[in-house]
Amino acid sequence: MKKILNYINGEWCESSTGKFVPVLNPANGQVLAEVIQSSKEDVDRAVQAAKIAQKSWRLVPAPERAEFLYKVAFLLKERKEHLAQILTSEMGKVIAEGRGEVQEAIDMAFYMAGEGRRQFGDTVPSELRNKFAMTVRVPIGVAGLITPWNFPIAIASWKSLPALVTGNAVVWKPATETPMVAEEFVKIYEEAGLPKGLINLVNGSGSEVGNAMVDHPGIDLISFTGSNEVGSAINGRAGALLKRTSLEMGGKNAITVLEDADLDLAVDGILFGAFGTSGQRCTATSRVIVHESVKEALTAKLVARIGEMKLGNGLDESVVVGPVINRSSLERIDEYVKIGQEDGAKLLTGGKIATENGLDSGNFYLPTIFTDVTPNMRIAKEEIFGPVLSIISVKSLDEAVEVNNNVEFGLSSAIYTSDINRAFQAMRDLDTGLVYINAGTSGAEIHLPFGGTKGTGNGHRDSGVAALDVYTEWKSIYVDFSGKLQRAQIDNY
Repeated sequence: MKKILNYINGEWCESSTGKFVPVLNPANGQVLAEVIQSSKEDVDRAVQAAKIAQKSWRLVPAPERAEFLYKVAFLLKERKEHLAQILTSEMGKVIAEGRGEVQEAIDMAFYMAGEGRRQFGDTVPSELRNKFAMTVRVPIGVAGLITPWNFPIAIASWKSLPALVTGNAVVWKPATETPMVAEEFVKIYEEAGLPKGLINLVNGSGSEVGNAMVDHPGIDLISFTGSNEVGSAINGRAGALLKRTSLEMGGKNAITVLEDADLDLAVDGILFGAFGTSGQRCTATSRVIVHESVKEALTAKLVARIGEMKLGNGLDESVVVGPVINRSSLERIDEYVKIGQEDGAKLLTGGKIATENGLDSGNFYLPTIFTDVTPNMRIAKEEIFGPVLSIISVKSLDEAVEVNNNVEFGLSSAIYTSDINRAFQAMRDLDTGLVYINAGTSGAEIHLPFGGTKGTGNGHRDSGVAALDVYTEWKSIYVDFSGKLQRAQIDNY
């Protein structure tokens, strides 16, 4: 049985706990490997290694740091299919999506390598004679990364690559469900020649490893992607320690379909958004807000298309909907379906655990659509994180915007319309960090900021130039070459 270990200070090592847990394929329950479960002592070892390594790394010119990232990018590209196969086996998403996720990591590596020459500051005129003023970015120190199972390499790339190119060291806790692709990613960093101690992998539970990372005085920032419950707890504890936190949490994303929309195009976007990755994306489409005049036509098209969607093991190229991650997720999704029915929503299709055609050995839930959903029902307000879609009828764009915004989250939204004026109104009024016009709620590109408003996060962003702000501090520098004391506003005015 393959055993997945920690990687600390350039060495693959076990934990003093000696404890391993199985890694399961969610499509069939097969045990793929065993992963070590670490202790707070392992976290401390990783942090100490990172602190030592970062002292030297921060002095390496950023363009030179970037050369390691270019090597990582080419290795990711070379091993794209291998990584995608592993990712699909342990996470469950269909292989096309697995390849797409690895491509995201490739793109991020090339992009952040480029930022080695673009960590711009500002030079500005001083208000005093013979004085020079400028700003520069400096690394924060040791970055603690806590990443989820649904995008195990993409999100890890969003966090680790900008952290490293800006001069930080990393301690990374991947999700227990997806340690195999994490191991492969770290091996790529290792093969690229990244100096020891800069990337440290510590496997284990959130309660043990995650908590130890949040509390450790040697970790200067926590970048977390996951649930609101956990993110809120991290923010409170880390904030009390005056640590920076970057949080990307839940979503309750909606596609609005107006009466002038291309309905077939809208259906394509809705189905991919709602049932891609079996609805297990923070950007998943969980609500359709549709104008009452086209509600029936749109609903009929959706139900008809769902009947054509094949469930199964994501390694099968013909499968379009894979399993959910584990049994507890399956049961939670089923509980929400029951809540929707009890609250008066009309179940059109799906609504149960899939057990036929050999699916009973995996964690499969039938793609599910509710109609006659009202905006305040629990299934319309709470994140389900599964293949469940709610259809809500509205009379106008203004009402659609109100319904869209009337949730605690603000990650992604989309609108289908052929009216340019209403499209621009939606861009202005939809209260989400991502807005799509005539496209679904998923499909972010790595050179733009990723993140949301309200309960989705705490104002920071992954991806794009904005990611550099998470991992750097601004330093303002003044050079006075006047040869005398100048007391700024005292002497200037």
